[in-house]
Amino acid sequence: MGDVKFENTAEVPLPTDPFERIIGQEEAVHIARLVAKQKRHFLLVGPPGTGKSMIAQAIATVIPNPRQEISILHNEERPERPVIEIREASQLDVQDKHPERPGQIVTAYDVPSFVAERLGFRCARCGAFSEPPASICPSCGAEKYIRQIHIRVGEMYNNLEIAKPDRPRISTMRRMPDGKEEKIMYERTADNKIRVLTSGDLKKMNEITRKTKRKVIVSLTRSTFVQASGASETELLGDVRHDPYGGHARLGTPPYMRVIPGAIHEAHEGVLFLDELSTLGYIQKFLLTAMQEKQFPIVGRNPSSSGAIVRVDNVPCDFILVGSVNMNDINAIVPALRSRIRGDGYEVLMKASMPDVPENRNKLVQFIAQEISKDGKIPHAHKDAVNEILRESRNIAKMVDNSSGITLRLRSLAGLIKLAGDIASLEESELIRKNHVKLAVSNAKSIEEQVSDKYDTWWQAASADFGYKTPKAGPESM
Repeated sequence: MGDVKFENTAEVPLPTDPFERIIGQEEAVHIARLVAKQKRHFLLVGPPGTGKSMIAQAIATVIPNPRQEISILHNEERPERPVIEIREASQLDVQDKHPERPGQIVTAYDVPSFVAERLGFRCARCGAFSEPPASICPSCGAEKYIRQIHIRVGEMYNNLEIAKPDRPRISTMRRMPDGKEEKIMYERTADNKIRVLTSGDLKKMNEITRKTKRKVIVSLTRSTFVQASGASETELLGDVRHDPYGGHARLGTPPYMRVIPGAIHEAHEGVLFLDELSTLGYIQKFLLTAMQEKQFPIVGRNPSSSGAIVRVDNVPCDFILVGSVNMNDINAIVPALRSRIRGDGYEVLMKASMPDVPENRNKLVQFIAQEISKDGKIPHAHKDAVNEILRESRNIAKMVDNSSGITLRLRSLAGLIKLAGDIASLEESELIRKNHVKLAVSNAKSIEEQVSDKYDTWWQAASADFGYKTPKAGPESM
């Protein structure tokens, strides 16, 4: 190993700077800092698992917090043409302090600990308090939001909907003295306080919303990191929901309430991360327009839907694009889009391995400690186990990339660490040991490797699925 002295990974210090948590990609990290400061676009080219998404998240962490809230307003004269409104933070601060706004303002110390955690005020790992926009805990370096995205907790947790960074509110139930249950909502305000809303307050809020006829589609307290797969136009560009009553004044839902923003709008003033950029196909042309104009309309995309007649123009989408693509798929990017990225940003080829020197071995030790700390369910690793993981990383670099260094295909290495940790946990071991790593290596074979061990060819493996006995070739079968 390197010159770091430790008995187990619990003793390894972890950096709080998100860029310093990315190992082996010094050139990409250097340019990423420029991207964050100058608001440039960024294309990362390289194999999976080399840290592309971590770089995008690090950029989003250091850029300024959003300053604008985007709302859709009802248009009395032409309801099918709702009006866009952009409000600065100073305007929202005044409205938050308006006496007519219901609810009680409290601090993060006045609410239950699980509420403070899920609103981003309290670190679930060490219990330290910090400002919600910081996704990394400044005390221990843990990622505060890592388990708070796209998760819904079931009834055993009081039907609690875990807050996302871009939807900072939690709804839960509390039992009243008379035995009845009352809905309580905790929401994060623009000045990073917490508003507590009872059922009565929520009714007042609904009345205020109906009077103002406003729908906030991009909140001020949103996350600065938005990841999209681009699987559909709706996900990336937005849409207008269908109303079977056609937006009827009494029976239907007004058009402005049915407007759905796309990822390009949610990433306004932030980072839009598109993994596998080449898979977007023709949608790349719409993305190019959004990047050029810094605004893109939201329209109904299903011609048979009542939303097809609704259109909202001039919706802002000034974002930093961070795209990733594999080397073999780079030609699938639309030339005009790639030209736009190169003309207003950078392209970087990610490394697949790094030299086997003490400095880089220290970085791998840091990575192992980070993965264990991030997982939170496995014990720390003894230094002998770390040596075994280092040995396996050399093997991966040699077999996959024909390199004599240390692999930077860290996703597969992270899987190995977790598997070794699970084995150690099953044995109730206080630390991950060398034998746990060896057992994990033998059990972490891919399907291709397992087929190769059991069959001579893929045809034999496929035949076995249908019950045909095809013995493995050997001297006795000749």
